[in-house]
Amino acid sequence: AGGGRLGRAALLDNARWLGRQPLLGFLGGAGGRLRMGTLLSRQSCQARLRSAEGMSLAEFLYPVLQAYDFLHLHQRHGCRVQVGGADQMGNIMSGYELVTRVTGTDVFGITVPLITNTTGDKLGKTAGNAVWLNRDKTSPFELYQFFVRQQDNTVEKYLKLFTFLPLEEIDHIMEMHAKEPEKWGPQKRLAAEVTKLVHGREGLESAKRCTKALYHSSVEALEAMSDQELQELFRQAPSAELMLEPGMTVLDLCRKANAIPDGPSGYQKITDGGVSINGIRVTTPETVLILGQHILKNGVSLLRIGKKNYYIIKWLQL
Repeated sequence: AGGGRLGRAALLDNARWLGRQPLLGFLGGAGGRLRMGTLLSRQSCQARLRSAEGMSLAEFLYPVLQAYDFLHLHQRHGCRVQVGGADQMGNIMSGYELVTRVTGTDVFGITVPLITNTTGDKLGKTAGNAVWLNRDKTSPFELYQFFVRQQDNTVEKYLKLFTFLPLEEIDHIMEMHAKEPEKWGPQKRLAAEVTKLVHGREGLESAKRCTKALYHSSVEALEAMSDQELQELFRQAPSAELMLEPGMTVLDLCRKANAIPDGPSGYQKITDGGVSINGIRVTTPETVLILGQHILKNGVSLLRIGKKNYYIIKWLQL
């Protein structure tokens, strides 16, 4: 209110205090304040103990280390609240117990519901399926596609969690979806709102261009794409820079890009319909490359071999 600031945020590395803590001192301090029965009774601990892999000592001590983090931050920075996902309840409780026993101060823990994928698995870097806000890790297109692929049983919850849409509008969106489920209205709105929130309007437009280029074979979208968008859309695609020579054919292009094998098998790959350029299938190997058709206005050709093998061709000195 009144333009006031919320205060300063500090990003700290717990190795700075844990790395300097002598083992015996740690065990006599934090280790002596926490009870084994309580630690063993945690649901997360019980699940690991019953698993085929069992539980290592390092895993068992992790809640103790996190509890000590809370104590350190409370004593040095006045921290009284720890926030984490619902799966962190046991660790947060250990921190609460340690801080209150050592200092006698009331501290608090807040948990938030976990965000899960369509199979119910947790989303995060530990699970290997994280969705990042950093464009270098998750492009606007990938972020957009993640949300547009959500199932009906999660999309309403995500609209409420990840957007600022009024609840009445979300109710209306879901009502329209019940009448026309084939339009995927809530998913598209969710994807648009989140992508715009994270990457801005230009990021949303980038995601839409990439979607049209990849899934709708839109030549116009391909021509409008920047080099960054091409690299984001086809992260694993090899890239080649070629000079356009007079009379250069589709077969020449495929071979110079090392996209097909030499000899009859590569030739047959084209005649069998396994090659497309800019979303258009080419079945005649001797077809001469044409500017505006095989080579777009932005000096790029998108070569696809089979269903999933893409090659980005950048033409020099056109």
